[in-house]
Amino acid sequence: MKVVAGNSNRPLAEAICAYLSIPITAASIRRFSDMEVFVEIQENVRGQDVFVIQSTSYPANDNLMELLVCIDALKRASARRITAVIPYFGYARQDRKPGPRTPISAKLVANLITVAGANRVLTLDLHAGQIQGFFDIPTDNLFAAPVMVADIKDRYNGERLMIVSPDVGGVVRARAIAKRVDGDLAIVDKRRERAGESEVMNIIGDVSGRTCVLVDDIVDSAGTLCNAAEALMKAGAKSVSAYVSHGVLSGGAISRVSSSVLEQLVITDSIQATEAVRVCHNIRRLPIAPLIAEAMRRISDESSVSSLFD
Repeated sequence: MKVVAGNSNRPLAEAICAYLSIPITAASIRRFSDMEVFVEIQENVRGQDVFVIQSTSYPANDNLMELLVCIDALKRASARRITAVIPYFGYARQDRKPGPRTPISAKLVANLITVAGANRVLTLDLHAGQIQGFFDIPTDNLFAAPVMVADIKDRYNGERLMIVSPDVGGVVRARAIAKRVDGDLAIVDKRRERAGESEVMNIIGDVSGRTCVLVDDIVDSAGTLCNAAEALMKAGAKSVSAYVSHGVLSGGAISRVSSSVLEQLVITDSIQATEAVRVCHNIRRLPIAPLIAEAMRRISDESSVSSLFD
């Protein structure tokens, strides 16, 4: 078993290797002067079970190309099996045609990864579960819910919890967490006028006097979360926090979160944090390395990954 780390989230790769007690495989991943990606694997990987760790986060296109070139280099070096470990799968929000003449980019990226030579994919909290079907190779979609549930129980033990989905599409995810923490479920009825902008229309459920926890898979501009938090406080909530798997946090998201009514925004380290995220007073990160590392170990041992969530 060998682990190759891309440049998108080196600290996460190091934490995973520390958990597995193995070194990161020596490799040179750099750019030519015109920004072409060049990869050289500096160890023998012939006949090895190799895992490539690379989130396709910002800059998404550069990190995606780096992943593809790494996979091709390993394929040509005769690796026995190549698993693309993608803690954050970019382009996942483009999983259908929302209008005429628009792409399904998630399917395109799945094709690219497969054609590059990956034998299987390991990822975390896909934006839509059906994206697994876009791949023609085995795909394991891990869930951050157990990590979040443990933290919620530790932080809010004894509180009257209300787990809130910020939109109708996230109800299944929110209901699963509500069941585990013995909380109730509320839903924010939201209308999105255009990409990156949302308006809260109504709160479905009585949140008066309750400790509310918003649950989502991706926070990008943070407009939806901050609007939902404000609506919940106006509806009488005692406090509002948010737990989100992937902290994309683009544009003015961090200042928006910092000045919002959110008590805290808790994200995983699937995407490498910027300095602004690290110093923000109400953003906290949960380590996801043990979960991913354990899944990698089970894939290498040919044992059950789904039993991680039983």
